[in-house]
Amino acid sequence: MVRRVAVIGAGAGGLASVKCCLEEGLEPTCFESSEDIGGVWHYTDSTDSSGVRVYRSVISNTSKEMSCFSDFPFPEDFPSYLPHSLVLEYFRTYARHFDLLRHVRFQTTVLSVRKRPDFPSSGQWEVVTETEGVRESHVFDAVMVCTGHYQEPYLPLASFPGIESRFKGQQLHSREYRDVQAFRGKRVLVVGIGNTGGDLSVELSRVAAKVFLSTRSNTWVISRVADHGFPRDMVSTTRFNHLLEWLLPSALTGRIRLRKFNSWFNHTNYGLASSKSSKFKIIVNEELPFCLLSGAVVLKPNVKEFTESSAVFEDGTTEENIDVVLFATGYNFSFPFLEESVRSAIHDNRSLYNCVFPPQLEKPTLAIIGLIQLTGSIMVGSEMQARWATGVFAGWSKLPPPSRMMAEVLKRKPPVKRNPHERENLRMSFISYMDKIAACAGIKPSVSRLLLTDPQLALAIFFGPCSPYQYRLVGRGRWSGARAAILTQWQRTLKPLRTRVVGDNSNCSSGWCWMCLLALPAALTAGFLFSKYPQPGWSPWARPQL
Repeated sequence: MVRRVAVIGAGAGGLASVKCCLEEGLEPTCFESSEDIGGVWHYTDSTDSSGVRVYRSVISNTSKEMSCFSDFPFPEDFPSYLPHSLVLEYFRTYARHFDLLRHVRFQTTVLSVRKRPDFPSSGQWEVVTETEGVRESHVFDAVMVCTGHYQEPYLPLASFPGIESRFKGQQLHSREYRDVQAFRGKRVLVVGIGNTGGDLSVELSRVAAKVFLSTRSNTWVISRVADHGFPRDMVSTTRFNHLLEWLLPSALTGRIRLRKFNSWFNHTNYGLASSKSSKFKIIVNEELPFCLLSGAVVLKPNVKEFTESSAVFEDGTTEENIDVVLFATGYNFSFPFLEESVRSAIHDNRSLYNCVFPPQLEKPTLAIIGLIQLTGSIMVGSEMQARWATGVFAGWSKLPPPSRMMAEVLKRKPPVKRNPHERENLRMSFISYMDKIAACAGIKPSVSRLLLTDPQLALAIFFGPCSPYQYRLVGRGRWSGARAAILTQWQRTLKPLRTRVVGDNSNCSSGWCWMCLLALPAALTAGFLFSKYPQPGWSPWARPQL
């Protein structure tokens, strides 16, 4: 019987895990190495603090309605896209509302997590922690690792000859970046064009003498703002779009995707991506196209080598007098506290059953929470994982035998081992993954059943945003406010914009209702298909949150 659960980390996944444990009647103890909750969203000016932190100007990539915990909406007066201060305020309100902080031990580092000698029968773990120099040993029935995948900066210095031996300027990883003040008047080279690299290039261009952005990837740039000004993830991450992706031929969806990407601006003209490329990444950035168009940021290919003060690129060009090289090259994950037999088997989330449970263990009492990169909010995915994992611990949700879990894991592993920093190892469809775990936990909503009992809600679920509230309609943890939250999510989206109201004869709400009614036959067909067949695939427009 699982009773006492160790939760490692008090970020989004850790807080959700503590709450889920309490809902299942378990006794969680959360160990947090810092002095506060929030994980990566706990901003600090210091670069010496342990762990990875967001930079001062960061804004969430996913909107508040698509990023909240499933039974706790963001305040309606919060903007749709959030600075770190409001995300942290939300975490604190969530923790107070559900009385989570009394289960958190701050400034406590987990040194080791090891199986007890009788693990094959008990499933118990010995957890050693350190608080202010004092070590303690604890015995727990289960462990939830909630440290996420932003842990160790990835610095591929060996790929850039001369950066260590010859280059005289400053070099740093984006983890050390806090704001622009230290870069005023300097010539800066940013290496890497992920979401962070794009953001920092734009921000630095306002104060730096010149900013160069080096990339070796084909990259499509999208905006958080969709047609008519609505949050992009609310418009695109719908079950209707997801079904179309599954039904239409991949060649056709590929052409639609490329046309959509280029509808804002031609990426080939900007040197960002070729329409003929089969490999590409997507980043969220409203300002980068204008910075490229105005020359504030200059796009460059991959760096071939560094000299004392310059960077030589693979196309043969050279940029002189580089003062700072800023590596926005991502992160590796690691679990140094786990015993070697467990740690060595976790290469990426493909090594875990449904990205949560190590399949080789005799007892399913270790859950890895948040080791995912979704086409939507990681926070929402982490909460879903925690709900399922605590259900397994409590005994009402069952896992297959280890042999079956191992067989499924082996199917998902790529034929060639990739570099651990490649985020493609972690990325998967938001709706596909959420529905898969929800089905395991017995909390997946049925569109076809709702069409018979509550057509208004069914249409909102199918054609509207696949927001987290959908997973609180049925099953354990059902929330009585879920229906109202779904039907009012657009009002909460528009509320913070109503600071100056102007007259408008159009009625968007009634128009949307008529559209849904006209699409009722499609919804009935889709409900049948969703209940009968699996839905692989992914929504191409939404992007992960930091």
